[in-house]
Amino acid sequence: MPVMDDANEPLEMHDDAATPDSLPRMEPAPPIHSRFLFVDVAALRAKQLRRGARLRFAEADMIHSPKKAERLAMEEVRRGLVQYDVPPTKPDERTEDLA
Repeated sequence: MPVMDDANEPLEMHDDAATPDSLPRMEPAPPIHSRFLFVDVAALRAKQLRRGARLRFAEADMIHSPKKAERLAMEEVRRGLVQYDVPPTKPDERTEDLA
């Protein structure tokens, strides 16, 4: 299962509220070619959004702004705003027995 970065890291708050434009810029995540990985990453991000994490893009950028956490998470993943890490696969025990 993919491991996501901590989206709820404390931000240094100034007198004005933090907006997505004022958040630090990070390098875009590598594109996801597997729909299964896309679903896993978006589901984990949706959970973070439901628990109070801030959006990583301005809703004003969208023509029709969805309200559900799942749709917002999918849009963040599509834009490459969600960092993820895929752990290395374990060697198959059956193939080791044949060697």
